[in-house]
Amino acid sequence: MNSAGVSESNAPLLQVLDVCKVYEHNGSRTEVLRNIRFDVFQGDGLAIIGPSGAGKTTLLNILGTLDRPTQGTVLYRGIDLFSRSHREWAAFRNQKLGFVFQCHHLLPEFTALENTMMPALIAGHSRQQATQRARVLLERIGLGHRLHHLQGELSGGEQQRVAVARALIMEPEILLADEPTGNLDSQTGSQVFDLLLEMNRKHHLTLIVVTHNETFARRMQRVITLIDGKIIDQ
Repeated sequence: MNSAGVSESNAPLLQVLDVCKVYEHNGSRTEVLRNIRFDVFQGDGLAIIGPSGAGKTTLLNILGTLDRPTQGTVLYRGIDLFSRSHREWAAFRNQKLGFVFQCHHLLPEFTALENTMMPALIAGHSRQQATQRARVLLERIGLGHRLHHLQGELSGGEQQRVAVARALIMEPEILLADEPTGNLDSQTGSQVFDLLLEMNRKHHLTLIVVTHNETFARRMQRVITLIDGKIIDQ
């Protein structure tokens, strides 16, 4: 129990409290997010949908501390993320978060195994530890036979699955995915989404996905709809 008498297991993992984001440029002011408020619990599967320009990616970037809100608060286990130093942000991103983007951002000169290992090596893990963990992840997602293939030798779906493995190697609590199937055909996209849902449901990974694909979104436990920077449904 915490000091307020609330069981920590029932407390939100993330709390988004009245978050606003405003961009100002050459005297013009654009409100991208307006008073966003919701909770995310451990093991949640949350889809964020809405038209282009609704603020979905901006919201995801704020949750991942890649951007900061103009106003409002984001709490992680009750701690205000944006009261922390940049060094603490970096540690939070490296230890607690995994990111998957529409573009896989694999390094072309490295193999699937080496790309997957990279965050663990950056975090100071030994090469032996990183190799073992990366190998297990790639085998789990069906790429055990592609460990030593370069990016250019992998299909689009295989490349995105490597990106998922790379995002998971530090065993994050939360996986943030921004249009992870946006560059894939429908069949390959479905396979990648199946993988994300498996990680969410079998391994209790907290999953937050921005997607235009309402079919995929309906397979998630919860859906938030953003329009013009506001939540209109959740």
